Amino acid sequence: MRRVNLLLVNILTHPPGRLESLVNFQTMVMSLTSMDIANASLLDEATAAAEGMVMAATSSKKRTFLVDSGVAPHTVAVVRSRAKGFKVKIVVGDASALLKDSSLASDVCGVLVQYPDVDGNIKDWAGLAEETHKLGGLVVAATDLLALTKLKAPGEWGADVVVGNSARFGVPAGYGGPHAAFFAVTDKLKRKMPGRLIGLSRDAQGKPAYRLALQSE
Repeated sequence: MRRVNLLLVNILTHPPGRLESLVNFQTMVMSLTSMDIANASLLDEATAAAEGMVMAATSSKKRTFLVDSGVAPHTVAVVRSRAKGFKVKIVVGDASALLKDSSLASDVCGVLVQYPDVDGNIKDWAGLAEETHKLGGLVVAATDLLALTKLKAPGEWGADVVVGNSARFGVPAGYGGPHAAFFAVTDKLKRKMPGRLIGLSRDAQGKPAYRLALQSE
């Protein structure tokens, strides 16, 4: 408790700047999702999921993207809309069962799952991740940061992209708009990651300086 109190006193007396706060946000997301890198941030969870779909489609010549029936309806709607411009076919249903359909599996570029799902169910997606990777596709997991304080991190069961929003941690809506989203990926996908990434560098005097560290391709 003493350490927590000292931390609070330090934050109150020496509040972090905006860039430092964003680095803290990225670090927290990386820790909870067990992913290699995270941005700061995207518009909302549905938009982030759509960006995950685009990443899967542009990483492959295949054009079928599977969406599990446990994904939130508004997320499915945004993914469908975004897919039209990339000529990606969206198929919604039981993702594990859909992967067993040979007519679909041969053209799958990725799969989107919700963890926990829209009804609060918690599924083990490790088998689905393994099968998707065998087909050359990416696994996108929409999740909840607060839930991840108790659940096995998506990066530990095979997710390639992890998305969600920050509402659970008390980040307020901006001017009545959506909550800030997070987007985390494995190291091999970092150059395709949308949004801004803040890092720690040094200025001309050799002092620590926070700055935009990585630009998307």
